[in-house]
Amino acid sequence: MSVAPKLPSASKLSDALPSKYRAVALCGVAVAALFAVAALAPLPYTLTTPGVTADALASFEGNQVLTITGAPVRQTSGSLRVTTISATEPQTSISLQQAISGWLDPKVAVLPREAVYPQGNPAKANQENAQQMTQAQDSATTAALNYLHLSADQVKVTVDLGAIGGPSGGQMLSLAIIDKLSGNGRGGDLTGGRNIAGTGTIDGATGEIGPVGGVSLKTWGASRDGATVFLVPRGECSEAKVNTPPGLRLIPVTTLTDSLNVLTALDTGGSVPSC
Repeated sequence: MSVAPKLPSASKLSDALPSKYRAVALCGVAVAALFAVAALAPLPYTLTTPGVTADALASFEGNQVLTITGAPVRQTSGSLRVTTISATEPQTSISLQQAISGWLDPKVAVLPREAVYPQGNPAKANQENAQQMTQAQDSATTAALNYLHLSADQVKVTVDLGAIGGPSGGQMLSLAIIDKLSGNGRGGDLTGGRNIAGTGTIDGATGEIGPVGGVSLKTWGASRDGATVFLVPRGECSEAKVNTPPGLRLIPVTTLTDSLNVLTALDTGGSVPSC
């Protein structure tokens, strides 16, 4: 008759483990606990995502974006979309898990909170964004009227984009003003009926289009809202090409004249640059 060997008790097994193994086990528990705490602890980051887009040729939040007086205004087709990004509020807690998830998602950018909200003050950030938008509207109007050789003393343009702030709407607002007043100069629309989006500041005096940041998120917002063409400041082509949404054509531009030439080429089958 065989007899099963007697097993040592759990406490005896523990006592039998070499001390170095017990130390490793205890360290593993400590590390796991630290990771658990870190995963729940708030981090000084802000999550940014594709924001709303506003068709500058139409209305936004129930109000006409462009109101022009002092000159005949055309009926237009297609869209010229101002693009934006959205950000979590500074008081929003971002966990390690959320940050890692954001880093892995092409539609999310994880940024230091100070980069989005200077001094952690959302009121100050909103005030600065509103001021930048006012400046962008003025520059867009000046650039468009200069291109059309129209006087700001006779033609008045007001812009209503609701709570959208920042300087990045300048290029698209200029194009929309030109389209409303002159179209493509041949009796048609600048858009050729297309859904076109873009970003970029604009210099009222020179028409130069400048970089603004967040373009890799804005492309996703544009694609989500049906855009097939995205006008991007030339210096931001490399960023825009990161995880470009399928079906969205990226076109680099440097000046307002570049943008207008590109739209003409799209309509006539001419040569169009790409990022």
